[in-house]
Amino acid sequence: MVWRKLGAGNFSNCPNGSIQWIWNVFGECAQDGWDEASVGLGLVSIVCFAASTFPQYIKACKTGNMDQALSLWFLLGWISGDSCNLIGSFLADQLPLQTYTAVYYILADLMMLTLYFYYKFKKRPSLVSAPINSVLLFIMGTVCITPLLSSTGLEAAPRELFRGRTLLSVEPGSKPFTKQEVIGFVIGSVSSMLYLFSRLPQIRTNFLRKSTEGISYSLFALVMLGNTLYGLSVLLKNPEVGQSKGSYLLHHLPWLVGSLGMLLLDTIISIQFLVYRSHATSPEHEPLLPS
Repeated sequence: MVWRKLGAGNFSNCPNGSIQWIWNVFGECAQDGWDEASVGLGLVSIVCFAASTFPQYIKACKTGNMDQALSLWFLLGWISGDSCNLIGSFLADQLPLQTYTAVYYILADLMMLTLYFYYKFKKRPSLVSAPINSVLLFIMGTVCITPLLSSTGLEAAPRELFRGRTLLSVEPGSKPFTKQEVIGFVIGSVSSMLYLFSRLPQIRTNFLRKSTEGISYSLFALVMLGNTLYGLSVLLKNPEVGQSKGSYLLHHLPWLVGSLGMLLLDTIISIQFLVYRSHATSPEHEPLLPS
């Protein structure tokens, strides 16, 4: 994990031919071209995720109707999924690139929520703004303290094997699940469900409005590209020495399901953009010119 303090001598545990700088920066053993491609695609996916929210920020400032265009449940589901993803990625011993992505995206989510409530309360001041701000501060505090708690737990607690279920039992060529990883696996599964369900309120909002006005399509386009590259980066990564490909995929399954599942739902939103845009520009909806 990227948050652990790894000694320089640990690089000797990597297979021969591993790239030193990738270990120094990401703590990963890049054995061959597949691992290098995994790291490269992961980095590009982070760039896509990082850039995706900026078009929506600009769109919100231009239109001023972000509170009408975006569903609040969409934003809350998104930040809840990212929060679970961050905690799960620490506990389930996920790739460092997954942790990088989770940390940044929570910060971007908080910015999106800030803009949402800014425009909402700017138009309709409400007494509930203080409790909402308190909730946001609580989420931010949780995000900031999680790495510290996780780091302490990793150093203090021994990594015990969990053999409670057949699906997670230790088989030849598999990496055993620890209790900590099982908790992370469950949290990651919850995160994937939150990601998937977060899209449904937005799809419903677009359908009821019969419009995607006020939403930047670049937000979803870049997230789709980021999820595609992210999924490929996980799939291209070689398993650890002595670990089977099936065991590797099982360890990363919740994050893959969340990533690839969001692609399907974001495709539906993309179709809504095309349908409602063509509907808005059709001749019957154009204003009549005075004779």
